[in-house]
Amino acid sequence: MVNAIKGVFVSCDIPMTQFIVNMNNSMPPSQRFIIHILDSTHLFVQPQVEQMIRSAISDFRDQNSYEKPTS
Repeated sequence: MVNAIKGVFVSCDIPMTQFIVNMNNSMPPSQRFIIHILDSTHLFVQPQVEQMIRSAISDFRDQNSYEKPTS
């Protein structure tokens, strides 16, 4: 019998994949959301965390963006 699991397919570059995996590993075991790591640029995650991942990536990019100082 086949078991099907509903999820979201995530495709990103290797550094962003590592960011998501690190975010997943920092959570308690009961809240981890990665269902399967397909390869170095593709993940299968639980559908309810899609917006949380998007927000975390957005915050990460905002923190790591260069802003020219105003003089």
